[in-house]
Parts: sequence; C-alpha cells; structure tokens
Amino acid sequence: MSRSQAAHATVIAGPWPPVMSIAPPPRTPERRKLAPSALALEAMRDSLTPAQLVTVEALEIFRWRLAFVRRPLFQAPIPVLFDADGTRHVVIQEDGTLDEHPTLQLRN
Repeated sequence: MSRSQAAHATVIAGPWPPVMSIAPPPRTPERRKLAPSALALEAMRDSLTPAQLVTVEALEIFRWRLAFVRRPLFQAPIPVLFDADGTRHVVIQEDGTLDEHPTLQLRN
C-alpha cells in the first residue's frame, strides 16, 4: 500500500444501539463525615434527662453541637458535644453538669 492510499474505516449501521462509554458507578458519599439528620438529632435528644437537655440547649447557643450519645447498659445516657472548631469536647452528666475533662476515650 502506498502513502496515497490511506486506510478507511467502515462503520456498519445495524439495529443495535450505539456503543456508549461505560462510566464507573457513582460513588456513595462518606457516611462518617455527614452531619446528622434532624431525625437522628431528635432521637438523640429523646434519650436525655431533662437536666441534660437544658444544658445541651444552652451550649448550642454558643455553637457547641451534640455529636453523639453513649448509652451504657443500666446507666444514664452520656451526651458528647463538640465546639464549633471540633477541637474540644465535653460530656454532660446525668444531673446536667458539664465535665470539661472527661475520661471518655474517643476514636479518630
């Protein structure tokens, strides 16, 4: 074949649909980084004592957020709150008092 004779591609039309590029499936968002939904926050609040609930509401004025509630067996729930920066955490005791230096071990 000489240079002047270029190879030509032939496309055969058929009854099949055109080939689409196969895209990877969409990734699911990271669940651990999502903010808790309003329903989950309401469920956490329902388990708190009235004194704990008052303290949570007071701290939320200063931009602390209820992160989670530990529920040890046969004991009162332990709400854990983080500050706006996420650098400090506090625990609210059953009587509504703050424990600013909790012995609670947190995972990263």
